[in-house]
Amino acid sequence: MTSTSHQNPTDARPNVVFVHGMRTSGAIWESQVEHVRAAGHEAVAIDLPAHGSRRHDRFSMDGAFEALDDAVATLPSGPVALVGLSLGGYTSLAWAARPGATDRLVGVLAAGCTSDPKGKPVRLYRDVAKTVANAAYLGRRLTGRVVHPSTHRARLSVPSLKPSFRSLRSTPGGADLRQVEIAPRQTAEMHRPTWDVVTDALTHLAGRSSIANVRAAQVPLWFVNGARDAMRIGEQQHLAAARDGALVVIPNAGHDVSVEAPSAFNRVLTRALSDFTRRA
Repeated sequence: MTSTSHQNPTDARPNVVFVHGMRTSGAIWESQVEHVRAAGHEAVAIDLPAHGSRRHDRFSMDGAFEALDDAVATLPSGPVALVGLSLGGYTSLAWAARPGATDRLVGVLAAGCTSDPKGKPVRLYRDVAKTVANAAYLGRRLTGRVVHPSTHRARLSVPSLKPSFRSLRSTPGGADLRQVEIAPRQTAEMHRPTWDVVTDALTHLAGRSSIANVRAAQVPLWFVNGARDAMRIGEQQHLAAARDGALVVIPNAGHDVSVEAPSAFNRVLTRALSDFTRRA
């Protein structure tokens, strides 16, 4: 007769919440959601404020935390793992570091977010983005085509901003503005948020240290970066700050590692979730 005294191993499989990067939406996680569901995990990909289905909400970190709280509350009971890319990774680390963070959380996979956003260069980048949005609005007014910045898509690439900042250096623990790229290849379905979203998001990130959040987190952390991602510059510092951390660098991928190398990323995701499951 088979004993029923032992818990079924699949019962400990964590639910998974996916958190997207800046100026995209939860739609980028389609491959990963299908992948983890096929492995027996419940999963949801949220839209952060000002993105996707929440495009009319203004971004704030409190609003992002509420989105995560709501997602966790709607999932079945049991352990939860977060998977975040870029802005979503920073948000996930900050959520995990909160005092009294849910005891359901068993791990975080944070991708493309190992350059500490706290520091002067990021604040300057935010101010540049705000200037771009305002300039776009003014240009439309002068040509008689009045379109508020919240509805205008500024066509300015991040690399085109870099030459103006050659003299800048990062503050200790901060990101070098010349190295920052905000998910340039991510694309959301139907809607792509404007540069106003960048100013709001960086306003909320600039006063926060991802390394401090890593130190405060009480769960295993997996850092995943593309080998060509300029935002890898602080990966060793983040790894050293973690109580229980792992670092995986995926070859031939850039910042949008889950999009550029989905098969490799999914293999790493499987390993991370197995690790979280074993510890749950």
